[in-house]
Amino acid sequence: MQAPRRVLAKAAVPRGLLHSVDTGAAADGPGVRFVYFFSGCPLRCQYCHNPDTWRFSSGREITVDEAVEEIRPYARFLRFTGGVTVSGGEPLAQRAFVGELLKRLRNELNLHTALDTQGYLGGTVSDTWLDAVDLVLLDIKHIDPAHYRKLTRVDLAPTLAFARRLAHLNKSVWIRYVLVPGLTDDPVHIAQLGDFLRELGPIVKRVDVLPFHQLGAHKWKSLDLDYKLAYVKPPSAAKVAEAVQILRERGLPAE
Repeated sequence: MQAPRRVLAKAAVPRGLLHSVDTGAAADGPGVRFVYFFSGCPLRCQYCHNPDTWRFSSGREITVDEAVEEIRPYARFLRFTGGVTVSGGEPLAQRAFVGELLKRLRNELNLHTALDTQGYLGGTVSDTWLDAVDLVLLDIKHIDPAHYRKLTRVDLAPTLAFARRLAHLNKSVWIRYVLVPGLTDDPVHIAQLGDFLRELGPIVKRVDVLPFHQLGAHKWKSLDLDYKLAYVKPPSAAKVAEAVQILRERGLPAE
């Protein structure tokens, strides 16, 4: 009697929830970028300018094939002028889908890839997953654990652990630090951040000090969310320059 043949289940192709795209971004990595903004984020940052991306339900369902086809018309141009950035939300909240997409973009379209992340979920992806990432845009929102939790509602330790892991992997990193008056502009904390970044070594290719702005305030209102920073003004040019100088004094490429 012939033994029954084993039927192997076909691996499910992940589907993602894409909030939106930007086909010509100039501030999300080197050069001109195509940016995928994915839905879902475990953080609840007080100064978030994209609270509309927090919930997975804010995104439209998409396959990896469909996501690749959205960028294909721009691929030749991007190959010479910039690349693609996955952002959010928090792209690592959809790590299976995003990981497959990054591999396709690298292997099929030969594009430079950047991961824009807060690092909180960095421990959920493998070193192999990170192979398809050329650059990490790491958003370290505060260096003090208590202040970080108050600002984001989550712990700081996973983000710092992810940063150290990137150093171990020799993965290029741009650091992003939003300067918010009364929250993240204390010179003592900025100096502590600089000391930590200096420990990471040459992987830190750039440190961007980003002035807080109110461009996302209307989103909080439209979502009926309690926006605690409604009356906070952007930092002065002098305060931004002070933060940049503190970081530069520690040998960091701050701008």
